[in-house]
Amino acid sequence: MVNVHKIKQDICEIGRRIYAKGFAAANDGNITVRISDNEVLCTPTMHSKGFLKPDDISTIDMTGKQIAGRKKRSSEALLHLEIYKQRPELKSVVHCHPPHATAFAVAREPIPQCVLPEVEVFLGDVPITKYETPGGQAFADTIIPFVEKCNVIILANHGTVSFGEDVEKAYWWTEILDAYCRILMLSRQLGRVNYLDHRESAELLHLKDKWGFTDPRLTAEYENCDICANDVFRDSWAASGVTRKAFDAPPPMPGLQPPADPASAQPDEERLVKLITDQVMRQLQSTGS
Repeated sequence: MVNVHKIKQDICEIGRRIYAKGFAAANDGNITVRISDNEVLCTPTMHSKGFLKPDDISTIDMTGKQIAGRKKRSSEALLHLEIYKQRPELKSVVHCHPPHATAFAVAREPIPQCVLPEVEVFLGDVPITKYETPGGQAFADTIIPFVEKCNVIILANHGTVSFGEDVEKAYWWTEILDAYCRILMLSRQLGRVNYLDHRESAELLHLKDKWGFTDPRLTAEYENCDICANDVFRDSWAASGVTRKAFDAPPPMPGLQPPADPASAQPDEERLVKLITDQVMRQLQSTGS
């Protein structure tokens, strides 16, 4: 039997954690837990997640209609409900604005892979959605291309959303991601990021499989890809405005050419023509002056 009061207490505890970590300023963020096929506990709108009480938590149905609770449910509940519809086995969703991960959301910078063993095992490739105004169904739909292949998603110019079998697990992925993004930024300030090589990365994927974690890179679909080059979600970059700017692509697996970023790829001939044209124009301008 579901202990609804205990689950509400757990939601309040996670609310305190995201507030204490600086992941949810003022009234930012929202948390849900699914307690039946058609019932979802939901944090209230316009309420600091650091000071929640069990009585503040409302209940909504799978259409977003509030069916219990004295405070109005979060305005971004549709995002959570879409995740539950796409992944019925999930029981909790946490959305907040962790600053380091959100910096990648604002920059539309893909999260480098094959750097930290723990991140490879627990997260893998992390997608970035295209931008939509928060709150509506169009915003909720931005997660659909990605939610089956990950446990945390970066929402363009907005924040993160993570999901799991309970509220603590759902929160963990956000904390791991933000800590990783902070480490990446600090490493970049020191001068460079050293990547794990293909053998080391493949060993981590083997451990991940052995421990029962899923990863798209373990499937036949990606077996010939460079596992460190963000291949899982690369096809979405152009639509989302994602390009590498701050972090170089990792070295390719031996025998493979580094994959080009879709948003910036040009045929070799086109680049050569542009280079020659630019040189000619500079010469003409110099002669004319």
